[in-house]
Amino acid sequence: MVSYDALNYPYASRRNVVYGKKGMVATSQPLAAQAGLDIMKQGGNAIDAAIATAAALTVLEPTSNGIGSDAFALVWVDGKIHGLNGSGYAPQNISVEKLREAGYEEMPTFGKVPVTVPGTPAAWAELSERFGKLPLTDVLAPAIEYAEEGYPLSPTLAFHWKSAYNKFKETFKDDIFQNWFNTFAPDGRSPEVGEMWKSPGHARTLREIAETKAESFYSGQLADEIDAFFKEHDGYLTKEDLAAYKPEWVDPIKVNYRGYDVWEIPPNGQGLIALMALNMLEGYEFTDRENVDSYHKQIEAMKLAFTDGLEYITQEDHMNVSVEDLLSDEYAEQRRGLIGDEALQPEPGEPPRGGTVYLSTADGEGNMVSFIQSNYMGFGSGVVVPGTGIAMQNRGHTFSFDENHANVLKPGKQTFHTIIPGFLSKGDQPVGPFGVMGGFMQPQGHAQVVMNTIDFHLNPQAALDAPRWQWVQDKVVKVEPTFPDHIAQALQRKGHHIQRTLYPNEFGRGQIIWRDPETGVLCGGTEPRTDGEVAAW
Repeated sequence: MVSYDALNYPYASRRNVVYGKKGMVATSQPLAAQAGLDIMKQGGNAIDAAIATAAALTVLEPTSNGIGSDAFALVWVDGKIHGLNGSGYAPQNISVEKLREAGYEEMPTFGKVPVTVPGTPAAWAELSERFGKLPLTDVLAPAIEYAEEGYPLSPTLAFHWKSAYNKFKETFKDDIFQNWFNTFAPDGRSPEVGEMWKSPGHARTLREIAETKAESFYSGQLADEIDAFFKEHDGYLTKEDLAAYKPEWVDPIKVNYRGYDVWEIPPNGQGLIALMALNMLEGYEFTDRENVDSYHKQIEAMKLAFTDGLEYITQEDHMNVSVEDLLSDEYAEQRRGLIGDEALQPEPGEPPRGGTVYLSTADGEGNMVSFIQSNYMGFGSGVVVPGTGIAMQNRGHTFSFDENHANVLKPGKQTFHTIIPGFLSKGDQPVGPFGVMGGFMQPQGHAQVVMNTIDFHLNPQAALDAPRWQWVQDKVVKVEPTFPDHIAQALQRKGHHIQRTLYPNEFGRGQIIWRDPETGVLCGGTEPRTDGEVAAW
């Protein structure tokens, strides 16, 4: 297990670190964590638990994800790590030219245009088929039960639900959005803390996905309903787009950071950004977390990596720079050389040419899963297919209209993706899954969690409790209310434009499970900025 000393962290942990042996689930919603653990107690493994938890979260935390989401997973099974890219494609009959003719100058945030093929149902089925032990009907049963019988809203969930409702009632005026209100505000308002909410249509959809191993969603009854709805509203997504989709098993990418392998999903995900930043930071020694120089170098490395990521990352076979080149020691040294004593204005480099939910699971057999799924920007596009509970994602929003940009919109193309699962290993042993959801905060959260763990020896809970920062653009850096004021002032003097924010949800929500290679004991932490829980057995 990673060496750490809980006493070396100067701030009191808001939660206790959790230990277990036979199984563990860490996620942002207590009922979902318990659903995953229950599946393990019924004979399922960590993969079954991850699917059960993810499906439950589409019901229990619809403010962040849904059945119409995309998903990614890193899975450790039998001494090897596997990657699954469950992100969908732009519809075949959409293009920059068509959208310009329709009056758009950029990709809109909501509505029918940014909707891409959802990959989540297929990802559940693919994971279950390859690595699961229990039938998908058993694994999705807890989610179906919550959708049919309802559940009481937790505090953070109710807050975000109300915020979304207040925004949507002012902006969603077209008929295509009416089903969002019918589904998520059936009483003409958002549900309150402790109030029961249920979605019979959601339950029906989950049952069809379970019984058909997701085939109904892509080529059966559910696909017909999705197709009919988008045809009615002159949308772009079709049944043919759904039928052509299949998630892809990929080889995860990594860098070695101080003896530990840090794993991410390859592009189109932005995990590459975290690895590029860590590659630069590998060239320094960090002994004191609460030190202005430590923060300064982290921020500078992250802004350089992010600027490159936004310039180059898209579907991998559309990139004009290779992952290997971006992660090369030569390029890391080149970019590191730009980091000085003052905050810099970042520009993309020239490498050598050659609104989300996150969960971690582990079982007593050594299987571990890092899983993430998201509609993007909370509830996603605002488009809900009638009678199904399917809230469609708006992932297409990140596409560019610039024909010269790597991430330009093209039919059948995957866009730059913000959701990324992380995994840590050492030698041939897994350390465990980790992740920090939250849009463009995610690679920044990954790098901070890795450094908190490896450089500063914080236990999983303390690593998540630690105050976070987020580079936004240019020299602008946001910090949490708990971020040390003297460090913030010192960073300001170095040229950083520090903005202290009162909204902790801007800094992501993370989960961690580490495994001791000798005893098999599991050690987990959960996000203090939400209603998270570690369920252990």
